[in-house]
Amino acid sequence: MATWTEFAAATPWLASSIRALLHQYGPGMGYLATVRADGGPRVHPVSPIVTDEGLYCFVIDSPKRRDLERDGRYALHAFPAEDSDVEAYVSGRAHPVTSIATVEHLARSHRAAPTLDWRLYELTVESALLHRHEAGAHPHTWRDPAAGRSGPAHERRPRKPFLQLVAA
Repeated sequence: MATWTEFAAATPWLASSIRALLHQYGPGMGYLATVRADGGPRVHPVSPIVTDEGLYCFVIDSPKRRDLERDGRYALHAFPAEDSDVEAYVSGRAHPVTSIATVEHLARSHRAAPTLDWRLYELTVESALLHRHEAGAHPHTWRDPAAGRSGPAHERRPRKPFLQLVAA
């Protein structure tokens, strides 16, 4: 799976558009889907953190965290925009962050309460999607070529820059 940095290097416009949607209200806002032990989906609101170094999420002790510890697969959907019909989605695997410096830096900069039992995860990217719903529109997607999934890795460029998509 690609890191956020690798994904952003492969498709800068798509990564910056998704980052803008995740942080459209200031702090990151989205819905994190995980896989329950019985194989069903579990969805919770989260505050993802997108930096130039990676895509991260603090996860408290919860069924969601146990899902990530057991399976690791996730899907992250940006919180819906109030003024547009643009959607963003990223999926891949979550990995616990073991770098103490990274954990401390993100905990300080994002005010993660030290009294809570949370763990920081890096979310690697297997696929990403940006979609504006309009007649005849096609989603703009990216798939990590190294992930080994069938089908071509491809990118479709939007007809308008992302900021115009949101403002339209």
